[in-house]
Amino acid sequence: MKAILAEKYGHPEKVLSLKEIPKRSPKAKEILIKIHATTINDYDWCMVRGKPYLYRLLFGLFKPKHSVPGMELAGAIEGVGPSVQKHKIGDQVFGDISNYGFGTFAEYICIDENAVITKPLELSFEEAAAIPHASALALQALKQTGGIQENQKILINGGGGGVGTIALQLAKLHNCHVTGVDSHEKLEMMKSLGFDSVLDYKLTDFTKTGARYDLILDCKTNKSAFSYVKALKSTGKYVTIGGEPWSLIKILFWSKLISLFASKKLQILSLRPNEDLDYICNLVKQDKIKCEIDGPHKLEDTAKLIQYFGEGKHKGKVVIQIN
Repeated sequence: MKAILAEKYGHPEKVLSLKEIPKRSPKAKEILIKIHATTINDYDWCMVRGKPYLYRLLFGLFKPKHSVPGMELAGAIEGVGPSVQKHKIGDQVFGDISNYGFGTFAEYICIDENAVITKPLELSFEEAAAIPHASALALQALKQTGGIQENQKILINGGGGGVGTIALQLAKLHNCHVTGVDSHEKLEMMKSLGFDSVLDYKLTDFTKTGARYDLILDCKTNKSAFSYVKALKSTGKYVTIGGEPWSLIKILFWSKLISLFASKKLQILSLRPNEDLDYICNLVKQDKIKCEIDGPHKLEDTAKLIQYFGEGKHKGKVVIQIN
């Protein structure tokens, strides 16, 4: 089978290659999935480069321990292990497999049966692949952690990416006023999706405008904890879903101290993969939210697409179609 291999750390276009590798047979509780679509995520950007260096404790100290990157898929089951109970051959499935491994930049994968769930037939493989990681982050950040309420004033830092575009649409279901922050190249797209106001992060620091928000969803975590506190209303909440490890550690540290003398909250989301995807899929089927797809692209273009993603040039979710 064809797969994208990362055999050492470095620039994506220098260390990634498309090669033929053996197709595995499923173990007792594994399923063999023919992958029709996959996506690019922060994990892939970090895993291929081995940066930030702290992540090498997870991905391998000197080279990637997962030679095939990729953590999100939609496909069809072509084989099952003897102990599999949840799925059968022919089932269409999708999901974020990061709790069980990596390897979706390939034509096939063997993975634990619990790593995926049944794909609604109404959704294309490309739509389904774009949903699990970004929508789970957006939903859990806004609802479970952020406690979103009707008519709130919300800011999304990184509003033009996969998480940001889904989060906007979820916030609009609660009639919220939503400000989006991203690069100049994405602002027109963001306006067309329904952001009430947009900010070019190179020109405007949203923490210094004087505006105060009920809820901030941060996909970047690139400012000081006290900057975020100043941008919140008296009982506002800040929720980050990712960023540089040391920035997250600082948020964690200061959040404890700030909670002692203020009602404002700084929180880091701990993602629960594939949770509440039925709810998201129903919204998609009802046309209440739409996956903003960058692509679909070809598997052989994966290296340059990861670089493109890392440079923040993508609009929505970068989807790769695997024929």
